[in-house]
Amino acid sequence: MPLEAEPREQVTVGVYRDLPEALLAKGKVESAGIECSLVDDNIVRMDWFWANAVGGVKLRVPAESAAAALQLLAAEIPEKLPGDFADYQQPRCPRCRSLNVCFTRLNRPWSYLLAWFGLPVPVPARHWECANCGARWKWEGVGEYDDQQTSDHGTKD
Repeated sequence: MPLEAEPREQVTVGVYRDLPEALLAKGKVESAGIECSLVDDNIVRMDWFWANAVGGVKLRVPAESAAAALQLLAAEIPEKLPGDFADYQQPRCPRCRSLNVCFTRLNRPWSYLLAWFGLPVPVPARHWECANCGARWKWEGVGEYDDQQTSDHGTKD
């Protein structure tokens, strides 16, 4: 009779509503050589409406690696990428100077409203949004907002 290895205790280090966010976190932890797995990812993959019902997608790691994984997941967004990416400039929020920004291609409220009335027409919105302060702006590239100190209202001091 073969001996079975005792399962190591697993702890949850992150809970995510969306599968892509969970997969990015898993990739970040795995790239540091920490063993990890996702729980309830297949349920959310089949129907994302179930994400709240199952408590989201959970990222689990062995208990002895939890502190290192939490430190990785809490790391700041880098301003510059390591390596030969000299041309890359991470966009910053012009209001609060945060690096926690994302590009939005779709005006979701209007698109959802039109879909509610039976018109599944995507309404484009090409702007950046800050996850920290909620500011929205258009950014055309390096130089437009660089090194501008802004007040709380997004205007130049």
